[in-house]
Amino acid sequence: MNAHLRTALTLAARGVPVLPLRVGKVPFANCPACRKNACGGRSNMKTPGPCTCPRPCHAWAAATTDPDTLTGPAWTSVWTQAAAVAYHPGGVGLTVVDLDHADAVAWARRALPATRTVSTTRGEHWIYRGAMGSANDVRDGVDIKSTMVYARWLGPGTGTMTALPDTVRALVVKNPSPVRPVTVPVPAGGGVCRHRTPAYLERGIAMAEQRITAATSGVHATVYRTFLAVLSAHGRCGCLTDSHAARLFAAAQTKGESPRHCTDAWSNARTALGM
Repeated sequence: MNAHLRTALTLAARGVPVLPLRVGKVPFANCPACRKNACGGRSNMKTPGPCTCPRPCHAWAAATTDPDTLTGPAWTSVWTQAAAVAYHPGGVGLTVVDLDHADAVAWARRALPATRTVSTTRGEHWIYRGAMGSANDVRDGVDIKSTMVYARWLGPGTGTMTALPDTVRALVVKNPSPVRPVTVPVPAGGGVCRHRTPAYLERGIAMAEQRITAATSGVHATVYRTFLAVLSAHGRCGCLTDSHAARLFAAAQTKGESPRHCTDAWSNARTALGM
């Protein structure tokens, strides 16, 4: 039996959800039905848990403790090509603080409670008991790996695992992005204006700002849908100006959207409408 498969089965027997990784520390595209997000994977992955497709899915959603799945036909050839084993930390109630270089390790030793550590190629994994949301680049050389991500299995590590501290949870709390001036392409117009008065457009922009500001979850999707609605109603007649678009971008940025996300959502909405 392949050494990586043996490791995976040992971990799975202990209740640790595992998956194979290929060269480059990336998962196999083992589920053709889900390639290019054909299964709607992003919507399926808003909460921890496996993908709803019928096969072992991609990335963290492939992690499983089922020995029949791990040794089944879908992964028969995969294990012969595997370069490493990964696991889903959040799936077993753990959080990994991935420290990518010596300076990050030095920071952790100053700032975080001691816990179980595992040496990596360039730094260390600090493993805490307790799950949380994951995030990359929370500070220089520091990633948080817990729910909805995978981490390489590099051995059991040393030291006693301690409870997830608030200092780690606080690392992923984001302050709203600063509102930055933006320049976005506004359709040139040329169609017939359907606005009865200028107040019609103003009311529409104000309602759009309010819709974005009121969002409590799914902010990115709300921003996109709002941009789509505004462009659909006001984007073809020439009344929509750069200042109107800037107001919408500002509302989105106060909810934590980056300027790039705003620009992408605006461009995608224009494309969807054929503008």
